[in-house]
Amino acid sequence: MEIMTLKASQREAVGNGPSRVLRRDGKIPAILYGPKTEPVKLAVEKINLDPIFKGGAVAQKLITLEIDGMDGSRNVMIKELQRHPVSHNLLHLDFYEVSMDQKIRVMVPVTTTGKSKGVEMGGMLQIIRRELEVLCLPDQIPETITIDVSDLDVGDSFHVQELQLEGNIEIPAEVNFTILTILSTKGETAELEGEEEEAVQDTEGAVETSAEE
Repeated sequence: MEIMTLKASQREAVGNGPSRVLRRDGKIPAILYGPKTEPVKLAVEKINLDPIFKGGAVAQKLITLEIDGMDGSRNVMIKELQRHPVSHNLLHLDFYEVSMDQKIRVMVPVTTTGKSKGVEMGGMLQIIRRELEVLCLPDQIPETITIDVSDLDVGDSFHVQELQLEGNIEIPAEVNFTILTILSTKGETAELEGEEEEAVQDTEGAVETSAEE
């Protein structure tokens, strides 16, 4: 996977006033922390964030963070981001320092390939889990988890334990839950709508990335 580089500077002032001044100057207030990292208040040039927010989920991006006045660089991921509720402008970033030899938990989107036999016969593909939590090293985060549905007929389902992932990647699921299924009737679709709404998580507001200790 591509590792992106980002420069940041340290900041002293905190609070709404200084943060507004930073944003007027084209900078985004941020903070760096981690299980073995003392919190550091940062400011990042907004224009330098554009490549990170283009293409692919921000939650899956591994970043080499270079901080003015601090020796060396830090391997980080975006733990959380805050946006304005109306304008959706970026307000604040949380950077989480990760260890390259320690697995982390991160949400990865589910995609499908192929056209199932059941859909060709008039059925409907119902994706229940649009994201899955995986446990892997920071530089091995998959962009997507792709499921081939070609052999699925009406009434068939695909469960998490059927996944065959490449590399040292795990799915830390305690239950063999259903990821997707092929439905035959509108009635079945309605029954699963509630389950799908509970399973889908919004990664735009908060990035679910945490260290496995």
